[in-house]
Amino acid sequence: MNVAANTIQVWSDLLCPFAHVAIYRLRAARTKLGLDDAVRLDHHSFALELFNGPHSRPGTDSEAVGLGQLAPEIGFRLWTQPDWTYPSTVLLAAEAVHAAKAQGLRASEDLDSALRRAFWFESRTIGHRQVILEVAAEVDSVDAAALAAALDDGRARSEVTADHAVAVTDAVQGSPHLFLPDGSSVHNPGIEVHWEGPWASGYPIAEATDPGWPERLLNLAAS
Repeated sequence: MNVAANTIQVWSDLLCPFAHVAIYRLRAARTKLGLDDAVRLDHHSFALELFNGPHSRPGTDSEAVGLGQLAPEIGFRLWTQPDWTYPSTVLLAAEAVHAAKAQGLRASEDLDSALRRAFWFESRTIGHRQVILEVAAEVDSVDAAALAAALDDGRARSEVTADHAVAVTDAVQGSPHLFLPDGSSVHNPGIEVHWEGPWASGYPIAEATDPGWPERLLNLAAS
């Protein structure tokens, strides 16, 4: 994987609870270390729905409950809106994160983070164009009008499909998978779990956690 200097490449799905934990912790540690201007996140799509079909709420809920106990500071919330508003697809939102890169990596990663917060904290239907643009309008680093134009002509759609062509290979192990400029990478950093019941629809039990991984990766990327 070709990763630019001072960058961490993040492959993930927007509705993946494990990715939400990793990205939240990575951004929080970056701010704490004073590296917000020194290290950028370059988001790529590991679109689970292109592997498994429409997103399954039961699997997502069970993971959120398990990880909510592991990382209560992140503030997971179960879906509180009507079931029919639950986003079964977030491909357009993933496309928006790619499209925002035209405005810079900061805009892209800020939009990615805002979309995750909108889903996990506010139960907003982030697969819908209107909601995506409403969220974008709340992000200072994003030009929502320019993003709307990009979504309407589909200029970033091929980037999502190109990511999937990589995701189906052995190069990316799952969501999240982080890659560093030195060629190293880590899948689902800092969390080891086992499943009680069927994988992705049973209940994840944390076996080990490592709170120090974000600092190590950020310092490595910054150097």
